[in-house]
Amino acid sequence: MCDENLAYVVRTAGCFGLTDVHVIGSVPEYREMRKYSGTLNNYVQMHQYKNPHDFLVAMKNKGIKLVSLELCDGASNIEDYNFDFNQHTCIVTGHETTGVPAEILANSDKIYIPMDGIGYSLNTSQAANIAAYEAVKQYKRINFGVRQAS
Repeated sequence: MCDENLAYVVRTAGCFGLTDVHVIGSVPEYREMRKYSGTLNNYVQMHQYKNPHDFLVAMKNKGIKLVSLELCDGASNIEDYNFDFNQHTCIVTGHETTGVPAEILANSDKIYIPMDGIGYSLNTSQAANIAAYEAVKQYKRINFGVRQAS
């Protein structure tokens, strides 16, 4: 994920009340992140992992369910996917060019965002925005009876 994408994901997390962002690889300096995330990186906890294996071990040890956004066989339409709010969930987005690592996909529920236009994939941070919105929307509907306007 490029620096801007990561900062935008942090901004999304802060806007939707999500508390953590997990990063495989490097994390830019605070000053660089602040350019794109505003001050929201002060409110979101960053967790850094050297590789996908370390990330998977940490998620398993913490009992965190993985939901990966990827255009792949076996992926469910995000509109049909029901997020499980009985356990913590981490929404995984992949690298801009290589996608979600196979090791992580094998240990995740897989979802995709339907797109009817001529494009077939979104920028990493845009996909994360949509998935965060959908998860929070479902959470509010289940826990607070909030419904979408007709």
